[in-house]
Amino acid sequence: MSNQAWKDGEGRDEVEAGESVFALVERAFPICRSITGNGVRETLRLLQEEIGDGAKLEVREIPTGTQVFDWRVPKEWNVRGAWIDGPGGQRVVDFADHNLHLLNYSMPFRGTLGLEELKSHLYSDPDRPTVIPYRTSYYQERWGFCLPHEQLESLPDGDYEVVVDTTLEDGHLTLGEVVLPGESEDSVLLSAHVCHPSLANDNLSALGVTAHLVRRLAAMPRRRYTYRIVLAPGTIGAIVWLAHNEDVALRIRHGLVLANLGDGGGDHGTFHYKRCQREDAVIDRAVVKVLEDAGEAFEVEDFSPFGYDERQYCSPGFDLPVGSLAQTPWGRYPEYHSSADNLDLIRPEFLGRSLCRLVEVIHLLENNRTFRNLHPKCEPQLGNRGLYSTLGGGDTGRERQLALLWVLNQSDGTNSLLDIAERSGKSFRIIQEAAAVLVEADLLEPID
Repeated sequence: MSNQAWKDGEGRDEVEAGESVFALVERAFPICRSITGNGVRETLRLLQEEIGDGAKLEVREIPTGTQVFDWRVPKEWNVRGAWIDGPGGQRVVDFADHNLHLLNYSMPFRGTLGLEELKSHLYSDPDRPTVIPYRTSYYQERWGFCLPHEQLESLPDGDYEVVVDTTLEDGHLTLGEVVLPGESEDSVLLSAHVCHPSLANDNLSALGVTAHLVRRLAAMPRRRYTYRIVLAPGTIGAIVWLAHNEDVALRIRHGLVLANLGDGGGDHGTFHYKRCQREDAVIDRAVVKVLEDAGEAFEVEDFSPFGYDERQYCSPGFDLPVGSLAQTPWGRYPEYHSSADNLDLIRPEFLGRSLCRLVEVIHLLENNRTFRNLHPKCEPQLGNRGLYSTLGGGDTGRERQLALLWVLNQSDGTNSLLDIAERSGKSFRIIQEAAAVLVEADLLEPID
């Protein structure tokens, strides 16, 4: 890989790249997704279109009832329409207006109910009275509607006509995977969930960023690692993937679960990173180093077995080195899981920033090698090789010279470039570039 920042063919900056990601999110926003169904398939087709011909998004269909560890693949759910008509015949709630109005995975129903009986099937959020909450019932058959609490409180007495025109039947769970082979079968896993309907930050932002990252990965002139990008429904999708890829999972050396990458991070900082269960994970150090080098505020927290699909990848039977990167973590922004998580919440510059930081993480992983100093007894004469200023006493080129000296001093065959960057306090890129210069001057050799 080139020592220069690898970008897509147009070399766009963060805002321009983010505008492309935003356009994809905008197209996918109206689609009703769930853990199964045609919405997932439609979304995966859209993502493949965005990824382009450089990589193939393989779509897998897992039949209802398939045993995956302690779980079974559920029935497939699809929606034709759903609404409630009030006592005067006016339409009170309509799935066609917003797909969060329907309790996700609602079973079919048609009937007339009085207001009190109807209320047992209505869901609102008194703490956020103006928004439609997002609610699901994946593994317990029920039907229901979601609406703003202020609307619920204003419903008049009388009879209500209810139609839930859905299907819940044997079918398939659908997931997508891109595999980009590298020089090694050792893998980097990138995972994002594809099940949430009309929620822009959670998790269309990550799907959009991931699709554009795949385009860039596919365009790399060479890849040290094999890249596996899993786009699957939350929880059950990761479980299905792991159940069908136990041997492949053993080759995962680094991994990230991506979510909530478009809101700017709120008060806590620009990014939030959740460490792996394993305490020796290079990916933890790599992400922190990239965020430090960017000079932006960020937060890091230890692993906990709650959140997104990192809890599946880090379960004790796998214990994979997979962390979780977000701008704001799940549940910690006021718009979370509601109709307020819309296209107004996310911004192109935040999406572009997420994409660019991920590019830097990949660059670090690809270039984090270990070297041996070929002239370890005292400093080699750098000036004779044109690598050191022949005029002493000035500050010109000091950063570069210090990076060269750090790399030479620490390259005893045990320290990686990430080790050196961390110890020296210098950016990974300047350390990596110094190593490349020293290799070219026959002062350093790679040992891995």
